[in-house]
Amino acid sequence: MSAGHLLVPLCAVVSLLPFVSTGVALVAGVGVALTVGNPYVDFTRRATHALLSLAVVGLGAGMDLRVVAAVGAGGVLYTVVGIGTCLLLGILLARVLGVSREAGLLISIGTAICGGSAIAAVVPVLRPKEQEVSVALGTVFLLNAVALFAFPAVGHVLQLDANQFGLWSALAIHDTSSVVGAALRYSPESLAVATTVKLARALWIVPLTLGVGAWQRRKGGVALQGRTRWPWFILGFLAAAALVAWVPGLQPAGHVVAGVSRQVLVLTLFLIGANLTRSAVRAVGMRPLLQGLLLWVVMASLSLGAILFHLVA
Repeated sequence: MSAGHLLVPLCAVVSLLPFVSTGVALVAGVGVALTVGNPYVDFTRRATHALLSLAVVGLGAGMDLRVVAAVGAGGVLYTVVGIGTCLLLGILLARVLGVSREAGLLISIGTAICGGSAIAAVVPVLRPKEQEVSVALGTVFLLNAVALFAFPAVGHVLQLDANQFGLWSALAIHDTSSVVGAALRYSPESLAVATTVKLARALWIVPLTLGVGAWQRRKGGVALQGRTRWPWFILGFLAAAALVAWVPGLQPAGHVVAGVSRQVLVLTLFLIGANLTRSAVRAVGMRPLLQGLLLWVVMASLSLGAILFHLVA
């Protein structure tokens, strides 16, 4: 039995303790994965998707459905503009840097909407090579890990209020897990804003996937009629928020569920870190990583500027 057989479950249990933060959990996961290795990586990858979905649904129990609806309806214009700008810029950067079309598009899609979830959703219709999927996911994962620490630090330096930081993290960080993790480190108020905005934005995975399929057919490709992994947890989040809003007596229980879900998210971030492998790190070449980094920095800067100048609220 290797050290990883003991450390992975031990650290997973410890990450459920209330004093363990999201950042500590992620670093611990990465440290374990790159030193002793994660012998349970197949299981933890499956568990990560399930736990993240459950945690997001549970967070909905602590949200106000009216706020969720207002954010989803009010942010349509800047969401469309933001996604369109990110995709066009990402494709341009991929061409300039010599990144393959599919890998560049996957990185652009992951940056535009919802990181790994968006990449997984378009894979069945885009049909990229396995190596290109690994490169895109690895790039997004590495930048997510940076965002979890960098965004709260930048937010404090710029003295962003809770609403501004929550909105910025939702617009500029790839994966839902890192958005929620960064906002959780900043303030409870930021967490509410970030989760609501991010999930409203994640709904655009559906039309984007349909659009990629249509584009593939137009380019002469054949869309794969496979099973697409839709982000069902968005509907669960909305259902939980609706239930607590319509039955006021459930609000105390809803806050308890939301609190438990936040700690489950800490466990999820440990598993995300533990899922990183040395081969995945090697697979991320400098050109795709540079594309992802440049695209991310530009979009994060544009969204932050829009927030500071009150173009987005």
